[in-house]
Amino acid sequence: MTKTYESVPNTNINTRSRIYRLCAVALMTAVTCVLAPFSIPVGPVPISLTTLVIYISVYLLGWKMASLSCFVYILIGMAGLPVFSGFSGGPGKLAGPTGGYIIGFIPMAVIAGVMISHAKSRIVQFLAMALGTAVCYVFGTAWFCVITDSGVAAAMSACVLPFIPGDIIKMAVALIICPEIKKSLKSAF
Repeated sequence: MTKTYESVPNTNINTRSRIYRLCAVALMTAVTCVLAPFSIPVGPVPISLTTLVIYISVYLLGWKMASLSCFVYILIGMAGLPVFSGFSGGPGKLAGPTGGYIIGFIPMAVIAGVMISHAKSRIVQFLAMALGTAVCYVFGTAWFCVITDSGVAAAMSACVLPFIPGDIIKMAVALIICPEIKKSLKSAF
C-alpha cells in the first residue's frame, strides 16, 4: 500500500521551523559574542552592550530561545573565547567579581521574556525589561559582595546605580527598534 501525500504528516514545516529557531538562537548568540566584549571600564563592572542584545533577543526570540542564546553565550565564554567584557573569557571571569552579572543574564532573559510575550503594552514591556534587569542586578550584586567582601551599599553605588540610566536608554532603544525588526522578519518569512 502506498501512502498518498495527504496522509504523510507535513514534516517540512516542522523542520523549517526548527531550523529557523536554531538559526535565530545562533544569530543572537553571535551578535552577543561580537558586541559584549566592547566595553567601557568605569569601575569594577564595565558598561557593555550585552544587556541591549539580551533585550533585543527577548523581544525577537521569546524567553526560551533568548535564554538559550544567553546560556550558549556563557558557555562560549566559559570555554575561554574572549566574548565577555573587555575581550575576556574563561571560568575565572565567572568566578570573579562580575560573574554574578553574567549568570544573571539568564534569569533576566527568562523574566523579561515571559512578561514581554504576554504584554501588548510598551509600558508593560518596558517594566518587564526593568524587572529582568533588577533580577540581574540582584544576582550580580550578591555575587560581587561575596567575592569582594563588600557591603551592599558600596556594591550598589559601584555596580548598580551608575548603570541604571544606560540600561533605561538600552530598554528604550530596544522598544523602538524591535517592533520594526519583528515586522521586517515576519514579512520576510
